[in-house]
Amino acid sequence: MEANFSTVIEKLTEFLNREAKTETVVGEQFILGEFTCVPVVRVGMGLGSGGGEGDSSKNGKGHGLGAGVGMGIEPIGFLVTKGSEISFISTHQEKGISKMFDKVPDLLMSLIQKKDSEQAKN
Repeated sequence: MEANFSTVIEKLTEFLNREAKTETVVGEQFILGEFTCVPVVRVGMGLGSGGGEGDSSKNGKGHGLGAGVGMGIEPIGFLVTKGSEISFISTHQEKGISKMFDKVPDLLMSLIQKKDSEQAKN
């Protein structure tokens, strides 16, 4: 039974390593005007396992083994860079991620106005 238990734990550990990599926690970056945005998520995991042996004179020997993994992924915000400046925009505000998306039109309008202003100077 020891060999089976070790195999199950090894497979569960491989699963956790495969799923909880940097690309899972920090998503693919995207460009929004002059800003580079990188989504950030929180990953939580749990692992449980157990096993046992029994000996019954009527049924012979009995073995049992069980294991399970649970994982949750939650977006928590964006890392935003512009030039040498970096900031974090949380999605856990009053309205969560919807509040952040409400700000996108204002951000785009600001970028357009800045670009128009720079072109007018030239």
